[in-house]
Amino acid sequence: MSRAGDPRVAAHGDTDQQEMTPSKRSPVLVDGVVLNGPQTDVKAGEKFVEEACRLIMEEVVLKATDINEKVCEWQPPEQLRQLLDLEMRDTGEPHDQLLRLCRDVIRFSVKTNHPRFFNQLYAGLDYYSLVARFLTEALNPSTYTYEVSPVFLLAEEEVLKKMMECVGWKEGDGIFNPGGSVSNMYAMNLARYKYCPDIKEKGLSGLPRLILFTSTEGTAPFLVCATSGTTVLGAFDPLDEIADICERHGLWLHVDASWGGSALVSRKHRRLLRGIHRADSVAWNPHKMLMAGIQCCALLVRDNSDLLKKCYSAKASYLFQQDKFYDVSYDTGDKSIQCSRRPDAFKFWMTWKALGMLGLEERVNRALALSRYLVEEIKKREGFKLLMEPEYANICFWYIPPSLREMEEGPEFWEKLSLVAPAIKERMMKKGSLMLSYQPHRGKVNFFRQVVISPQVSREDMDFLLDEIDNLGRDM
Repeated sequence: MSRAGDPRVAAHGDTDQQEMTPSKRSPVLVDGVVLNGPQTDVKAGEKFVEEACRLIMEEVVLKATDINEKVCEWQPPEQLRQLLDLEMRDTGEPHDQLLRLCRDVIRFSVKTNHPRFFNQLYAGLDYYSLVARFLTEALNPSTYTYEVSPVFLLAEEEVLKKMMECVGWKEGDGIFNPGGSVSNMYAMNLARYKYCPDIKEKGLSGLPRLILFTSTEGTAPFLVCATSGTTVLGAFDPLDEIADICERHGLWLHVDASWGGSALVSRKHRRLLRGIHRADSVAWNPHKMLMAGIQCCALLVRDNSDLLKKCYSAKASYLFQQDKFYDVSYDTGDKSIQCSRRPDAFKFWMTWKALGMLGLEERVNRALALSRYLVEEIKKREGFKLLMEPEYANICFWYIPPSLREMEEGPEFWEKLSLVAPAIKERMMKKGSLMLSYQPHRGKVNFFRQVVISPQVSREDMDFLLDEIDNLGRDM
């Protein structure tokens, strides 16, 4: 029988509330400090948060898809230092001044959610991930124990499970961490620990000289690291062939799929990672193609024998007591090199909940379709030359200005062409029309690298990209 209407329950609840509410007492002074009541002005703080959130909504979220906005309001460092009030003083400043600073921060920051921001391997605004970030920033959790982060640890567990299914594993382990580089370091340490389980007791001096690739000079190979989606070219290693060698020689196979791993959610494009299910560990960053918001990076481990915990556990008794009143296997912090750890998986969880697997798949398919459109347009246009046919969403190309189009492709031609991309980049940044990266690579002089990610990007943006580069560079 329900006790919802039982007056004794209500009375008991009132008693609990009274016990939890601090009573008014005479001021207590210790070392010249009054200890009664909170120090902060709660009402003023709440009003500041409310006004700042309104500013973020108006100046960031609502303008995220407006192509009439600048990608950036470029200022050189010394000029920007003059425009911003960066000095920190002995006394605090009023909220209206802080709000003006917030407005300036937005104004002079790069708008990575702009449809014409193509500079990095992340872009665009995912509204669901943004709300998840608002939640986690406001709640300020740390995901080392279940007792302080119950919801977020369960969400991380569910996300890791689904990601492992995408890889092709029925079971395994994993953890979210600050970046793809950290995931790769985790995998390297795991491979070393599995090869030499007593390293934590003996240290490096007690081991043979280890190397990452096979050798006949008395050293011990323990790891092969393959890449699925390189940073510049977006290239994919042949995983099945590499896995054959690793299995033959008992080597740990780690796949850095930080960039290319998101193709796994697409039935059309997951072939790029054929054989990834044979890897021992995988790094995958949903904050890139799937827009989960920086930072959102996972290490997935096929081993389910607690290798991750055995390798990294420090058994800190002040956090990971074994006699807690709940299942301590949910205290995942003891398999992390971090202590405080952000609930990054929650951002991806929220996006996945909102879009579903089919929505994530559509996001990848559309980005790669737009990439293919851009490639075909580059082939049609005079003055544009592809570096290579792309495998993924990285389109690498040169813009050859009219003054170089009749020149023979010798040393002088390539030396002059190497100056073109940096000069156009400077012009587009100062104009604020778009943002695109460039770099040299393995003997190839500076070329543009365009990456399509955001679903806010349209065919018109692809056309604008090529038109703008031509407009900015045709006088060179």
